[in-house]
Amino acid sequence: MRIESSKIVRRQFIKTGLAASASLAAPAIIPARALGAAGKAPANNRINVALIGIGRQAYFANLPPFLAHPDTQVVALCDVDAWRLEQAAERVKTHYAKETGIDSWKGCFTHRDFREVLARKDVDAVMISTPDHWHAIMGIEAARAGKDVALEKPITMSVQEGRAISDAMKKFDRIFRVDSECRSYAYFRRQCELVRNGRIGKVRRVLAGVPKEQPPLKGTPDPMPVPDELDYAMWQGPAPERPYTELRVHPRKAGVGATGSKRPGWMCIQDYCDGMILNWGAHIIDIVQWGLGTEYTGPTEVGGKGTFPKDSMWDVLQNFEVTYRYADGTELLYTMAGRPFVRFEGEKGWIEVQWFKSMTAEPPELLRSQIGPNEIQLPKGSEKDDFIEGVKSRRPTVEPAEVGHRTSTICQIGLIAIRLGRRLKWDPVAEKFPGDDEANKLLVRPMRAPWTLPKA
Repeated sequence: MRIESSKIVRRQFIKTGLAASASLAAPAIIPARALGAAGKAPANNRINVALIGIGRQAYFANLPPFLAHPDTQVVALCDVDAWRLEQAAERVKTHYAKETGIDSWKGCFTHRDFREVLARKDVDAVMISTPDHWHAIMGIEAARAGKDVALEKPITMSVQEGRAISDAMKKFDRIFRVDSECRSYAYFRRQCELVRNGRIGKVRRVLAGVPKEQPPLKGTPDPMPVPDELDYAMWQGPAPERPYTELRVHPRKAGVGATGSKRPGWMCIQDYCDGMILNWGAHIIDIVQWGLGTEYTGPTEVGGKGTFPKDSMWDVLQNFEVTYRYADGTELLYTMAGRPFVRFEGEKGWIEVQWFKSMTAEPPELLRSQIGPNEIQLPKGSEKDDFIEGVKSRRPTVEPAEVGHRTSTICQIGLIAIRLGRRLKWDPVAEKFPGDDEANKLLVRPMRAPWTLPKA
């Protein structure tokens, strides 16, 4: 947190949030909570957060924790959809008006262009929750602007982008957190502790599965007029230029904050997203890496098969099965199994965790094993708390950029193997397919001018 920017926000908070000159002249009537009482840090000690992308995920999962946290204040919002931006701004206003007791509270600025947010001196950190095709550009530009970054998973759409993000965070000395909740889940953490402390012996094989979601649309809908509230040109950004249709983007004036709402259409289109192999894989494969202790490397071989829809705008994988081999012989089988889970199989038994549901083992007494004080003990806490503490202390988070990049890479090389229809060798140090120009070309995602991948 930069003291200079915190002071700026505090002045703005007093000027716009408290507003009335009578309140400034009579501090006795200013609510104590507005000045840091009741567990809230004083305004000049808070981390000033901006949210870029205020869609379904941001509204129900990312905005509330930053509003509620005693050490953060949401000072800016950004979205290319004016309606979504208005809904989020009203939510922020209502929250802080209730917290301070000031009905006329005005202390959160709104923008349609993310570059305006990054230019603000009163922003310490950004939470980026846009479609995936924007992640790399926004994350790197945020680091260049001196902002710490929490980035929705998957953090990239290519191995090149992941390397660029990780390098940028190092160069500009930024705190980074992959916004995945998996490492916060007690069962996954417990599973990985048991595996890493040798309770199942040497790991021989890992099984990882993800759900089947959203059947493909048949055909391509006819073009539609672009809604007045949507800056569609900016929404497309570096992706190929395509005619607007609602099913390509997200539902109009609906779905914000509804946890049960359907996923937006862009999540099934390769121009903007790699589908469930990356979207779910960013969670599940991260746990595989955590349990194996291979967070900063990866497998050395990959092969896979899968099915893509035909004659459909929604063109991500319908199903897949990918096999990997690590240098020590450990095998990983990653499939669209219909359920999200990770299972480690070793010489002495196995341990399986199903996503936020159950943990089972064979032999069952493995689950009663205690982790000693001198053994590996993995960190606890939510992803938002981890990020905020990292920003405050300047220590690395539990899932920094390099770790997120390595997780995404495993999914991406699996996707490349499926596209090429053959088994590939992979060098996790060089981050290349040795001697395979055809495969290496797919490590890079082209971007449409004028947008290019920023260089650190």
